[in-house]
Amino acid sequence: MIPQSHKNPHHQENSGFSVPVLPAKTSPKICILGGGFAGLYTALYLARLSWHKSLIPNITLIDKQDRFLFTPFLYELITDEFRDWEIAPSFQKLLAKVKVKFCQGTVENIDLKQREIHLQNGDCLTYDYLVLSVGRKTFSTVVYEQEVETYPFRTLADAERLKQRLSGLELSPKPKISIALIGGGPNGVELAGKLADRLQNLGQIYLIVRGQQILKGFSNFSQKVAYQSLISRGVQIKSQTHIESVDHHNITLIEPRYQQKIPIDLVIETVGTQPREWLYHLDCQHNKRGQVLTTPTLQLIDYPEVFALGDLADIRNLQGKQVPATAQAAFQQGAATADNLKALIMGKSLKAFHYVHLGEMLTLGVKEAIVSSFGINLRGLIASWVRTWVYILLRMPTVNHRLQVTQYRCKQGITNLWKIPFTTVKLNSQKLL
Repeated sequence: MIPQSHKNPHHQENSGFSVPVLPAKTSPKICILGGGFAGLYTALYLARLSWHKSLIPNITLIDKQDRFLFTPFLYELITDEFRDWEIAPSFQKLLAKVKVKFCQGTVENIDLKQREIHLQNGDCLTYDYLVLSVGRKTFSTVVYEQEVETYPFRTLADAERLKQRLSGLELSPKPKISIALIGGGPNGVELAGKLADRLQNLGQIYLIVRGQQILKGFSNFSQKVAYQSLISRGVQIKSQTHIESVDHHNITLIEPRYQQKIPIDLVIETVGTQPREWLYHLDCQHNKRGQVLTTPTLQLIDYPEVFALGDLADIRNLQGKQVPATAQAAFQQGAATADNLKALIMGKSLKAFHYVHLGEMLTLGVKEAIVSSFGINLRGLIASWVRTWVYILLRMPTVNHRLQVTQYRCKQGITNLWKIPFTTVKLNSQKLL
C-alpha cells in the first residue's frame, strides 16, 4: 500500500521557509540518484557554486548507465542526423573537470531513517543530503493476444534497438512497412515525423491517440502545425482510439464509430510509465500514481534532507497544477535544488521552486521543427536551426562538450556546402562535353 497524504503541501505561498537541518561543521556528503537532466544538472550546479573551504561538499552522482542521454536529440538518431557520442557523452567525461564523483550502480533500496543507499551489487552509501531524480520506468499498456515484441522509445538502447529493427524491415521484400506508434504526446509526434522521413514511400505510420487531439497541453500553434506536418508526411492520425489487442501480424483498434484491424509490422509505445519498485516501498508520502510528495522547496515532507525531482515527484506550481515532466522543468529544478542545498548546509532559508514555462520546441522531421516562445512562433527549416543550436549552445551539459559538438557540426556543415557546388560543376561539365 502507498501511504496517502491528507494535506496538500503545495499551497504554501511564502518563499522563505524555516531550515529544519542544522548547518554541517564538516564537508557534507551529498548523493544524487539519477543522472538525467535533473540529477546531472544539480551536480554540475552544486560543483560550480562558491563554497567556504570547510563546507565544500563531497558530491556523488549515481546512475545505472555510464552515459548521460540528451533526450531532445534522441529522435535524430533514427534519421542519422546526430551521432551517439554527441547526445550520449559518458559521465566520466562530463564530470572530469568538476569535483563530482561518479558511481555506476542500480539502487536496491533506500533507508531514509538511517540515510543509507543500498545498491544491487551489495555496496552501501551513506549521505547527509540526498537528491532523488531517477525518473520513472517504462511499462507496456497494450493488451496482447500473443507474446508480441513492442518497442519503447525512452533510452539510447531503445533507439539503437529500433534502428536495428528498421534496418531489417527496410531490407525485407515488403512493399510497405506498417508501423503503429502509440501516444499523441511530444514523444509520439516527434518520432512519427522522423520515421516518416526515414521510410518515406516505404512506410505507413499510424499514430494512435487516446484523446481528441495530439500534443495535449501545448499551444494551438504547435498543435495545428504538428498536425499539418504529420498529415503532409502521410501519417494517419487515429484520434479517440483505443487498442483492443495486438498479435504478431495485426493491431485491432476501437475507434469512435467502428472497430478496425490493421496489418502491422512494428508497434512502438511512447506512453506508459510507472515508479521503480523501490520507490513504492520508500518510507515517505506518495500520491495515487506512486509519486513522492514534496514541499514547495522540493524536499520530502518528512525528510527535509532529501530532495525529489523530475517525474518521480508530485511537484506543483503555486496554482496547484502539476509541473510538466519535461527537460526544461528538470533544468530549472536542478538549479533550484543546488541553491537550496547550499542554503540548507549554510543554515539559511530555502526558496520555493517556481517553474517558468519558456516555450515549446519540437522536431517534426528532418530539417523541420516548431518553436513557440514568448509570443514568437517559428516553423520549418528556420525553427529546426533555432531548436538545434539553442539546445547545443545553451542546454548541453558542459562547455567542453558544447564546443566539441559545435566544432563537429560546423565541420559537417562546411563539408556539405563544398559538396553541392562541386557536384553542380561536375554535372555542368559533363553536359558541355
